[in-house]
Amino acid sequence: MGQQRVATTFTPAVREGVGALLTDVDAELARRYPGDPGTRQPVHTVYVPADAFDAGTLRSWGDQALAALAEHAPDAAAFAAVLGLPGELAEPVYERVRAKLEREPVEDLRIDFEDGYGPRPDAEEDAAAARAAALVARACEQGTAAPYMGIRMKCMEAAVRDRGIRTLDIFLTGLMEAGGLPAALVLTLPKVTYPEQVTAMVRLAEEFEKARGLAAGRIGFEVQIETTQAILGPDGRATVARLIDAGQGRVTSLHYGTFDYSAACSVAAAHQAPDHPAADHAKAVMQTAAAGTGVRLSDGSTNVLPVGTTEQVHAAWRLHHRLVRRSLARAYYQGWDMHPAHLPTRYAAVYAFYREGLEAAAARLTAYVGKHGGAVLDEPATARALSGHLLRGLDCGAVDAEEVDRLTGLDRAALEGLAGRSRPVTTRLE
Repeated sequence: MGQQRVATTFTPAVREGVGALLTDVDAELARRYPGDPGTRQPVHTVYVPADAFDAGTLRSWGDQALAALAEHAPDAAAFAAVLGLPGELAEPVYERVRAKLEREPVEDLRIDFEDGYGPRPDAEEDAAAARAAALVARACEQGTAAPYMGIRMKCMEAAVRDRGIRTLDIFLTGLMEAGGLPAALVLTLPKVTYPEQVTAMVRLAEEFEKARGLAAGRIGFEVQIETTQAILGPDGRATVARLIDAGQGRVTSLHYGTFDYSAACSVAAAHQAPDHPAADHAKAVMQTAAAGTGVRLSDGSTNVLPVGTTEQVHAAWRLHHRLVRRSLARAYYQGWDMHPAHLPTRYAAVYAFYREGLEAAAARLTAYVGKHGGAVLDEPATARALSGHLLRGLDCGAVDAEEVDRLTGLDRAALEGLAGRSRPVTTRLE
């Protein structure tokens, strides 16, 4: 049978006119809201002062974390009891944490030339920047680098601007002289207050690319949200979206700075924490501004370190584990870790988060793809969230590809398609 004709009123000219009316809006939506970049996001960032960083830093952090486990939670049952993990998760989480600390203890490392390094004589910081470049280049060449590595420079405020620019120049130039910029290079611009400071960073990136013959847009950077002006401008308007826009597509992520931002809000030192209401407000604004832009988010850190007696370590572990879990539930999938002994609870929280939701997420996704229905009626947006959840679990090592395939009938390409990462969905269910 031929297609049944139905009555309509709008002429083709009307539809074309609406299309013409919205052409600029279509282009603006595509430019400003390209969606998630589809690459791996690290679960944390580790900051190490530039003078303390050396070729053995990554392995040292892993070894110290393993030693903390051995001393304060020598087996799965002990670790689960400290953190309150369900019995069925105790063994798989503990074993995966140990394996992670042995294989890849740090996912993202920032060599710090800002607060963790402080003011130094120019000659000393020059030498440290050149040394950092040489160490990063060598680690990348030898295959011992963290998945993501880079520096945090000093900010664009007048007092330290020239020093920050010079350190950035020395570091990038050193990498180029050693063979080129690593694919997973990350640069962090701290204490951003005005969009013009982001524009200045864009200008530096453009000038370096031109001088070194790099492709336009090759250099991206993170913006740290550490000032109240980054959240609310002097005219009363929300500011984060303006910072992203000023980056002209180069801003890769926004990192919340717990202590600078809390201090700017006059929060007492004893209450400066990632779960303070002032922190929650700032991060909610960041989350809304970044949604759909492809700019990712990172929570801050706790300064309560897991050191001292076993009782003290356990208390710090419980706090850190709770804060990481809280961030994950609020869709902040990355955070800062300040001490090697934070690594066990970072990975425990992350692995438990993805493993405890594995079977439920898999069942819902299977029902959605197979159109079987189920206890929850999911829509495409939820399918994107479910597949994104599984992809994050795969990326960090919380779950294995074989598990996901067995439970869902979906390979990675299929998950990426459902998550909106531009791949077609192919499954074993067809």
